Amino acid sequence: MQEFVIGNKQKVDLETWERRSIFNFFKNFSEPYHGVCLRLDCTQTFRYAKEHRLSVFISLVHRSLVASHLVENFKTRIVNGEVWRYDQIHGGSAIGRPNGTIGFGHYQFREGIQQFVREASLKVDEVKQRDDIERFPEDNLIRFSVLPWFDFTSISHAREFARVDSAPRITFGKITDADGRCTMPVSIHAHHALADGLHVAQFVERFQELLHAPEAQPVLHGRT
Repeated sequence: MQEFVIGNKQKVDLETWERRSIFNFFKNFSEPYHGVCLRLDCTQTFRYAKEHRLSVFISLVHRSLVASHLVENFKTRIVNGEVWRYDQIHGGSAIGRPNGTIGFGHYQFREGIQQFVREASLKVDEVKQRDDIERFPEDNLIRFSVLPWFDFTSISHAREFARVDSAPRITFGKITDADGRCTMPVSIHAHHALADGLHVAQFVERFQELLHAPEAQPVLHGRT
């Protein structure tokens, strides 16, 4: 595992937190995740990645991570029964290997898309040469995957219910080019104790804006 800059985190006071009752209601559900599948326009980011010879998938991961920093609920995690708010969220994804198996790659967040994609692409190449499964040591990440073969309309994820996990899961599907626009299906699953449908909608709005502007670097709170 490469050394990550985890960044600062703040413990949320559950006694004064406005989500206290919602958190207590959903935290012990056997399946606390709720999800949506929708279609987003990725034309500008797709073209930008192609023009600059960047991985399209990792470019999409970057735009999504920037969006997550703009929605507070996507930066909160449950750790040992407590809620923590992180200043920085990293990325992790499944990576296909030449022999047909998969490994896990983890990507240090960078505000600039080109630096992020180039560093993450080196990690992808490294994981492809190994045969292990490596888990991220902290909770401040989003779990990504891509199904480039499918223009899916629904999706489910394998999950170890005995292991407490509250990181959002985001999956990108097949990119379709029609009438000069590129669109793709996206699934977003979030832990209901931390985020409701409103917060998913806020994330989607930010993500779509950032897909339209691949080089945009919004002002992020808690920069490290």
